Amino acid sequence: MQAAMNPHDYCQAKAVASGSSFYYSFRFLTPERRRAITAFYAFCREVDDVADECHDADLAHSKLAWWRDEISRLYAGAPGHPVTLALAEAIGPFNLPQDAFEQIIDGMEMDLAFAPGQPVRYPDFKALRLYCHRVAGVVGEVAASIFGISDRATLKYANKLGLAFQLTNIIRDVGEDARRDRIYLPADELAHFGVTVDDLMQARMSENFRQLMAFQSERALQTYDEAMALLPAADRKAQRPGLIMAAIY
Repeated sequence: MQAAMNPHDYCQAKAVASGSSFYYSFRFLTPERRRAITAFYAFCREVDDVADECHDADLAHSKLAWWRDEISRLYAGAPGHPVTLALAEAIGPFNLPQDAFEQIIDGMEMDLAFAPGQPVRYPDFKALRLYCHRVAGVVGEVAASIFGISDRATLKYANKLGLAFQLTNIIRDVGEDARRDRIYLPADELAHFGVTVDDLMQARMSENFRQLMAFQSERALQTYDEAMALLPAADRKAQRPGLIMAAIY
């Protein structure tokens, strides 16, 4: 009988398979921190894959509910999945709160709210920001805790940097997302610049679209600047992996 894969090997394989350049920024960490962030990244990939790749909404909700239960089992000391078995070694040393994992799952469930023919889910930036907080800001806070913090203000930096990353993702993937019936650009901003959902779905290039995307890009760049201004000097060295990610983005 073939032996079960070591939980950390499973997480590393999951991270490498994602093809993300983020994985390579982890190489600057100590082995303990590298194992922890790789396990956390693998968790994010697992739940993100449910939201992105499971086309049966009921099944996707069931899978996310399973992960919510698995997080409860993790914090009760009885994890069963390779990812949570690996995370079990990290939650104490790095003070990772259960609520953070639950909020990330909440964000993935927001993606499941998209329905064919009803692609607009964010009437304004305030609504979009809640989604970004859950799927990226909270992720940034957990990652920063693993990288190492001596000043609680670093968590504000990490949350803001996560927001900047997510805004970049939205800009980068606007066409691909639209073809999947997902529009993350706020509806009031589409209307302000005279761009329709159908324009996005049909990939219609126009001056209105260019102005809309210039506005989105400027906000993302401003968010990066705001994040960097929040990073305490004392934690700059420890947060080097996040700074490398920012440079890549």
